[in-house]
Amino acid sequence: MENQILSHEEIQHKAKRIAYQIYETNVNEPEIIIAGIDGGGLNFAKKIQTILKKITEAKITLCKVTMDKKNPLSSGVTTSIPEKEYHNKSVVLVDDVLNSGTTLIYGVHHFLKTPLKQLKTAVLVNRNHKKYPVKADFKGISLSTSLQEHVHVEFKTKNDSVYLN
Repeated sequence: MENQILSHEEIQHKAKRIAYQIYETNVNEPEIIIAGIDGGGLNFAKKIQTILKKITEAKITLCKVTMDKKNPLSSGVTTSIPEKEYHNKSVVLVDDVLNSGTTLIYGVHHFLKTPLKQLKTAVLVNRNHKKYPVKADFKGISLSTSLQEHVHVEFKTKNDSVYLN
């Protein structure tokens, strides 16, 4: 049985709020790198990127972050843009759901190998079952759920939604 937690309109509202928070944190930056973790994170990052392009003159660069989410150590973390393009820049690492923190912490680890101006994290749904000391700087919604419950995010044209089952 699935319970809808967020509707399409609510997701749009949360993406807009997060985009404004990112803008406020980076108001003096000429470029912001929005690094979306492949899958739901990249889809959410694209939404944030679209809004940021409307509200700031800064260059907004989208970066796809790829890793094996089940075993991030197996193949490592790769990005769609070369390291020199985010060197000494402001980076926001984006994922759809922060569950155990595994994906986010390995993404953060990858970016920390390069000198950055700052590194922030953003998630649509923040759950409270972390295995690692990682937090979301910007979050759409925080949920206290049981370990047996599953958060499912669907990004569909004009019909995005978040479910708990």
